Order: sequence, then C-alpha cells, then structure tokens
Amino acid sequence: MADPKQEAIEVIHSWSAPRSLSTSLMYSFSQRDDTEVLDEPLYGTFLRVTGVERPYREDVLSKMECDGNKVVDNIIYGPGKNRYRYCKHIAKQRVPGLPNDLLQKGKHFILIQNPLNILSSFEKVVPPSFLELGLVDLVSIYSELCALGKPPPVIDAADLQQNPEDTLRGLCKDLDIPFHDAMLRWEAGPKPIDGLWAPWWYKSVHNSTHFASPRKYPRPFPFSFYDLLEQSLPFYNLLKRNVRQTSSLLRSPLPVPNLPVPENAKLLAWVGDEIVPRESAKVSVFDSVVQGGDAVWEGLRIYNRKIFKLEEHLDRMFDSAKALAFINVPTRDQIKEAIFRTLNANGMFDNTHIRLTLTRGKKVTSGMSPAFNQYGCTLIVLPEWKPPVYDNESGIKLVTATTRRNSPNNLDSKIHHNNLLNNILAKIEGNNANADDAIMLDKDGYVSETNATNIFLVKKGRVLTPHADYCLPGITRATIMELVVKEKFELVERRISLSEFHSADEVWTTGTMGELSPVVKIDGRIIGDGKVGPVTRRLQNAYKKLTEESGAPIPTNPET
Repeated sequence: MADPKQEAIEVIHSWSAPRSLSTSLMYSFSQRDDTEVLDEPLYGTFLRVTGVERPYREDVLSKMECDGNKVVDNIIYGPGKNRYRYCKHIAKQRVPGLPNDLLQKGKHFILIQNPLNILSSFEKVVPPSFLELGLVDLVSIYSELCALGKPPPVIDAADLQQNPEDTLRGLCKDLDIPFHDAMLRWEAGPKPIDGLWAPWWYKSVHNSTHFASPRKYPRPFPFSFYDLLEQSLPFYNLLKRNVRQTSSLLRSPLPVPNLPVPENAKLLAWVGDEIVPRESAKVSVFDSVVQGGDAVWEGLRIYNRKIFKLEEHLDRMFDSAKALAFINVPTRDQIKEAIFRTLNANGMFDNTHIRLTLTRGKKVTSGMSPAFNQYGCTLIVLPEWKPPVYDNESGIKLVTATTRRNSPNNLDSKIHHNNLLNNILAKIEGNNANADDAIMLDKDGYVSETNATNIFLVKKGRVLTPHADYCLPGITRATIMELVVKEKFELVERRISLSEFHSADEVWTTGTMGELSPVVKIDGRIIGDGKVGPVTRRLQNAYKKLTEESGAPIPTNPET
C-alpha cells in the first residue's frame, strides 16, 4: 500500500549543456520549500549505454540506478513529498531507448550558455568535443518538445548572471509556478543533493552563494578550440533566438518590431553560394559591403511567375560592377540561377520583390583597398513578399530636402552602388516632415529625383522628366518613358526647376519597389486638384498591362 504522505508530484526538467550554470540553478531551486531536486538522474544510464570514461565512472555505475526505464518511471516520475521535483539534466544524457514519458510528461525548459564561455573552462575534467558539449542534443530536445506542442522556455546563463531576479521570475511565470525570494541565495559548500561527480566539477559553485555578476572582460579564449567554437555557435544561436530575455553589451531596449508583411518572418535568402534562413542570412564582417558600402544592387519585381525587366537590371548591375572595377564577378547565368533557385525554394512567383546585391567580396584584412579582396564577389538574393510600397491609389506627399544629389564630379549616380548615405540623409528629412519621400536637387538647384525614385510631371498635356545627369537612369523610368511615347503623349527630358513641379498639373514617381506612384502634394502645395490625374492613371494601367504580359519566366521542375 502506498505511503499516504507520498503523492503525485509535478516534475520540472532543466536541460542544458555542461558548464552552463546548471548546478547554480539547481541550488537556486533547492532553496524552495515546495521543491525537491535531483542532480542528473540519467548520468548512470548515460555512462552505462555510451561507455564513456570518467574518473568517477565505476562509483556512479555501482551507486546509481542505471536502468533508464526505472530511472524515468520510479525516480524522475515516482511519488514524492513535495509539490515539485526539479531534475537537472545534461542534454547528451538523454540516450536512445528512454521512455517517451520523459519528454511527454512534466514541465521543461532549456538553459543555454555561449560556447565561447563554456570552452574556456570545460577542459578541467574532460577534453571538450562536439559530442561532449551536446548542443545538438539540446536543439533536438527543444525541437521534439515543440513538436509535442510544448515549446519550452529558453533562458540564457548570461541573463541569470546579469539580472537573476527578473530572469527567475520570468522562468517561474513561464513554468506557471510561484517565484520564491529564497531562490536568489544559498549556502556555500557541498550539498547533500550533489551528484557523485561533484568533487570534479563543482569547486567554483561550492564557493558561491548566489548568481554572481559576469566578468566584465572574458577570459582569454583557448584558440586550440577555435574550430569547435565555430561548429557549436550555430546551435547556440538557434536556441538563443527563443530566449525570453537577452543580455548583451549592446542590447537594444526596444521591443521586437512587427514586420510590414508577417509572412516574411520565415523566408530563405541566397548568400554567397547557398540558400539560408532569414536569421542566418549574414555576410562576414570583413565583407566590403560592411567595410565601406562597397557593393552594387538591383531591385527586381516578380509578376505572375515572371521577373520583370530582368535582363535590363542585370545589364545595369554588370555596368556598375565594371565601373567600380570588381573582379571575379559571377557570370550572368550564375546570378540568374541563384535567383531562380531562391524563388523556387520560397515558392515566390508573384507579388514579390528581390533585393539583388553583389559586393566586392570578403577581404583578407580590414581596410579600404580592393587589393584586400581576394575571395571573389559575394552575391545576395533577398526575396520578400512585398506589395508596392507607396499609396498608388490616393497618392503620396513629398518635401524638398536640403541635401543635394551627388554630382558626377563626386560620385556618379549612374553607378547603382550601396553607399546610399546621400539618399538616406534626404530620406531623414522626408521622415521628419512626415512625407513619403524627399525631392533632391542638383548643385544648381534643379530637380534631380527623390531619395528613392525618379520623378515626372505633366503640364498642359506634356510629360517632362529631368535629365539623368544627377540621378539614376532607372529601369522603371525608361519603361515609363517608352509608354509615354506609346500612349501618344509628348515627352520632354530637360532641366526642371522646383517651381515647375509645384505648379504642375500632375506629378508621379517611378521605381521598381513602388511602380508608378501619383504625387498629390509637394512642400505643402496641392498638385493639380489633389487627386490622381488622367495621364497618371492611363500610364499606371499601361504599366500594369506590360507587367502582366512581359518578363523572364521563372523555370521550375517539371510536374511529376
């Protein structure tokens, strides 16, 4: 007959890699008057199944229960006298053959620590290895719990050190248990709850009485473990994305923003020579685009399984790369193939925008000189679900920026480069004025373009646009100019003053990202009658028809 004082107990599982403050956290939970703790109850099973060597192996095998089924059924989930049972687990100890109840029952959370910090102290007992760290096992446990509909909270050891009370309160909230102030301190010295391996591993934690603040500066990293660090960091970073709170020197106090298109939270991008998830889509800190904005780019739009004006955009990209003396540039076919593969991988065949970037590539050392670029160019294909970014039905508002457009004397705007500070400064002025964009003038005070688009006006039935001397000769600009002629309007390309735009009958801007966008107000002046004009609407319709009928088809695998 069962002991009447023994009853079902709620089990809390902590899963971590070694050297992750897991013992300190166990001591923290042991201070609760409603909780009993178990220190790595699966350790004996792990040693028996894997055969790994430890200085204390025989002692553990002779004194601990090593039958995994019995450990799970009778020890972890057996009856107890307290409301909660806290089980500290090292992820690699979840060996094959354990009962499914281990994950299916109880409450679980993941404790992580940056491998940079783990590896600095790991070698004291066991030589570190990828398998010993067990970060793959930790990711596997997280994934399996998510698949069971039980996504576990993830906490970072850095947060426990930086702000222990807030981190513990947050963890308790996630676990739906009350927080106890007693969790913040414990007595120094060995504990009855310690595992048999404590003399080898717990010296520093035995000297502690609380979660100590982290060192201001890290220990020198043992560079003999550099390859292991590179192998391990991606798994740590994968889990870190799910941390409730993140401690870092440059942590932003801002909340996680909402994306304009939520579906873009999960997308695949091409970087270098591979397709990677959004959060892994990164370039080296030695890449020229980071070192000096040294790259060229294009914006592409996809309509109805076709890429509009693909060849024209690639022509301009290669012209820009040549003007900047890029070498080891991918071929046209290679760039196309990267685009096609990326679109297919995402299933993006309509209502999509691509930011296509070609950097000068990675450098062998930081510095300005292209002589340091010895790896070849870096190609980036970034697709997003993205409707036109302006209000093309009701129209947009512009202001004139004080920032002047670059002159060909300084940096030719015909080079479609990534060093966009000239445009960004004008955009800041537009933002500050609550306008959609800002008009930029050339050195003589004539209108050049906006910070992001080319610009047109209509006066007495004639369509005018500035010369492409101080502005980018846009692909959409050229397309609209062709349509103007096709629609039997008179087209004039000349210098245009700002007052001519203020007094125009109609104004619109053009660009791949926004298409053809009507302008209804400039610097507070109403354009025409403040509504989208007939010429604008007619050209919008002609442009829409053209996008429906033309473009480079996106190849796909044949149906099977």
